Amino acid sequence: MSQFPSAGFFRRFASLIYDGLVVIAFAMLTTVIYLLIVQGFISAGVLAIGEHPDVSAYIQASPILYAIRAVLLVLVGILFYAYFWTKSGQTIGMRAWRLKVQTHSGELLPWSTALLRSVCALCGLGNLLVLVDFKKKRALQDLLCNTEVVVLTKEENKKVYNSLD
Repeated sequence: MSQFPSAGFFRRFASLIYDGLVVIAFAMLTTVIYLLIVQGFISAGVLAIGEHPDVSAYIQASPILYAIRAVLLVLVGILFYAYFWTKSGQTIGMRAWRLKVQTHSGELLPWSTALLRSVCALCGLGNLLVLVDFKKKRALQDLLCNTEVVVLTKEENKKVYNSLD
């Protein structure tokens, strides 16, 4: 069991808002890169835009290209969380709210657990379970992946942040 208290719903939600803004920025960057790649294929003659007025309309009309874009955007979100959870246990928003995700023994998550936890979080909806689990304050992703989110002291949060240097 952790030496730190479990994180409640409102801290988790606030952290999710911070992180959501970062994920949106990464998704926008991914979309621009994807549009440039598709435009490159059109310019090279590999794809034909046909009667569509622009690349974006062409992607919207093509089920395959649209699905690829959707998968890329989902992967951006999953990989964002998994990367930070394996590196320090904290995303940018979690650092601001002094939260850390870890195993019950206090260790960082391995990639397999971080990826699964990111998927099980259901875009943050898994945190709603914290409102029902008053005692242990566990979210769906914590239950399914055997993890916990704890609230760090200011000093411990600085240690986590400084250990990344």
